[in-house]
Amino acid sequence: MFGCLVAGRLVQTAAHQVAEDKFVFDLPDYENINHVVVFMLGTIPFPEGMGGSVYFSYPDSNGMPVWQLLGFVTNGKPSAIFKISGLKSGEGSQHPFGAMNIVRTASVAQIGISVELLDSLAQQTPVGNAAVSSVDSFTQFTQKMLDNFYNFASSFAISQAQMTPSPSEMFIPANVVLKWYENFQRRLAQNPLFWKT
Repeated sequence: MFGCLVAGRLVQTAAHQVAEDKFVFDLPDYENINHVVVFMLGTIPFPEGMGGSVYFSYPDSNGMPVWQLLGFVTNGKPSAIFKISGLKSGEGSQHPFGAMNIVRTASVAQIGISVELLDSLAQQTPVGNAAVSSVDSFTQFTQKMLDNFYNFASSFAISQAQMTPSPSEMFIPANVVLKWYENFQRRLAQNPLFWKT
């Protein structure tokens, strides 16, 4: 019903069914995993009105499992990518795997999928840093830099009446900076690597 993928590793499709509505994938050597993809295989859909909440579990310093909600998959959203590299030191959250007698190993984390009502999924709050940004870090940096530059330059804007003539200084009209800013944003949105040409 489910699959799990970690970059550089074979796809896992044989989840351990630990209860009628709960499935677990083992993630050996989890310390070296940054992202994990959870997906439906397409062979068995969720029953009507149901979906799967996706949890990440790793052993704490005492070897006890720490479960964190990552997000969910549904028939309408059959796959999701989650960033787990920043979660290994966070705190756990409520989870449906507490009463399970799941075999654990010290260097093995787990992905748990719990089949639940869609209404229940909509009310759950995943850990904040599990979602993967759809914008790469270069584009984010460039956007922040543009915003910062425009805000900085605009903070010095004065009207023509407020200007005192100074032959040693040059002035750039604020509308020119705004036009450049808007053009750069548009080109960045169309092709984040436009500056290389």
